[in-house]
Amino acid sequence: MEESNDLIRQKKEKLKQLREEGINPYPYFFKKTHNTQDILEENKDIGKEERTNKKVSVAGRIMTLRFMGKASFGNIQDQSGQIQFYIREDDVGKKLYSIFKKLDLGDIIGVKGTIFRTKMGEISVYAEEFELLAKSVRPLPEKFHGLKDVEIRYRQRYLDLISNPEVKEIFVKRTEIIKAMREFLDTKGFLEVETPILQKIYGGANARPFKSFLHDLKMDIYMRISDELYLKRLVTGGFEKVYEIGKDFRNESIDRTHNPEFTVMECYLAYVDYNDMMKLTEEMVEFIAKKVLGKTKIEYQGNKIDLKAPWKRMTMKDSIKKFAEIDLDEYNDEELIDLLRNYNIEYEGDFSRGLATQLVFEELVETKLIQPIFITDHPKESTPLCKLHRKHKDLIERFEPFICGMELGNSYTELNDPELQKELLEAQSRELIKGTEEAHPMDEDFVKSVEFGMPPMGGLGIGVDRLIMILTDSASIRDVIFFPFMKDIE
Repeated sequence: MEESNDLIRQKKEKLKQLREEGINPYPYFFKKTHNTQDILEENKDIGKEERTNKKVSVAGRIMTLRFMGKASFGNIQDQSGQIQFYIREDDVGKKLYSIFKKLDLGDIIGVKGTIFRTKMGEISVYAEEFELLAKSVRPLPEKFHGLKDVEIRYRQRYLDLISNPEVKEIFVKRTEIIKAMREFLDTKGFLEVETPILQKIYGGANARPFKSFLHDLKMDIYMRISDELYLKRLVTGGFEKVYEIGKDFRNESIDRTHNPEFTVMECYLAYVDYNDMMKLTEEMVEFIAKKVLGKTKIEYQGNKIDLKAPWKRMTMKDSIKKFAEIDLDEYNDEELIDLLRNYNIEYEGDFSRGLATQLVFEELVETKLIQPIFITDHPKESTPLCKLHRKHKDLIERFEPFICGMELGNSYTELNDPELQKELLEAQSRELIKGTEEAHPMDEDFVKSVEFGMPPMGGLGIGVDRLIMILTDSASIRDVIFFPFMKDIE
């Protein structure tokens, strides 16, 4: 800490000296003509000690400096990468060179000159002019080892991006993945829409919301936990293919796969069921992998994964039988309660075989689902927004895709019977009154929209951040969110 304070004092002293010499250390603009990687690519064929006549103007952060009397070398880093520059007192003049010698690592400069290849074979900018664009007053992390402290990396992402170029590549891929997702859906004829983030009544998922207060109207409001109920209203209104990519907010746990605000894609397609949505899901992920990575066979945290469609399908009960070696049909209620107890699985509220089944699956099966798989036919108690299974009335037509032990999304054959929908939401509302914080509140307007006639449809939600984790081999959701939520430092 003391060393850092000394460096800050030294840098601020240089800043003061530059101002006293009439130098503006924070000018308004700089005309940049080239990115560093473009220069390296365009000049890859020039020979050693060959110098071109082409003028370039580059700008970036100083990452290395080597002062050698009246000539110096350095490296600057822009968004595309790094390039070396060479500057001599004889070329830029004594005054400008004396200013250059007051620069530090971390300063941002602009360099104008020509391209040459050094004796050592490195393509470089031969400086004819340079300009200080931003004087840094804090030292960068230790240059030879980069920034390793994950707490600092997440809290000060700007330092992470400066110090670790591979992190920048993850976020470039994040943008490409979302663009590819949009391209897939747009090509399929979906319309991208926007629905409210601030809502009087939240719904569409089992989750605890964030609550606020709208002073002008003197009412409680909530940040959305799902896009579902508004997107369904649009299908009722006549839009047959809609999707939204945006932020949802859930006041829940923070861990390797959860952040309080996260990016989700939800889409709804009229006149199809959950079987069609399974095909849409696997086709979309395969398309994105090919578009962004150029392949469907990837590696995630040591596991070799093939994202190519079709994916395996398995019912929730069958997955418990296969991966946990438990046949729940052989257990009566008391034995099932004992099973939960034996595995230290917490169960709250009145006993339900369906919810118990779901808890057993989450505890004993999820982490074993490595290759892409759809887990289908969930207990009817798991959501009030899904149609009952057409063959098994204790189940619903719901699936969740899993990859590498992570739930990637959620999908239903959507419920469009207004009487049943009202009955199920009223039951959820009673649970909410009892204290079940993740239960659905009653949304009278949504039920009214279903009463006007909502077509049969399939719906799908994909956790975009988790998909990005898988496609970039990132161990934590914090690695793929620029600014993950962090607790205060005590």
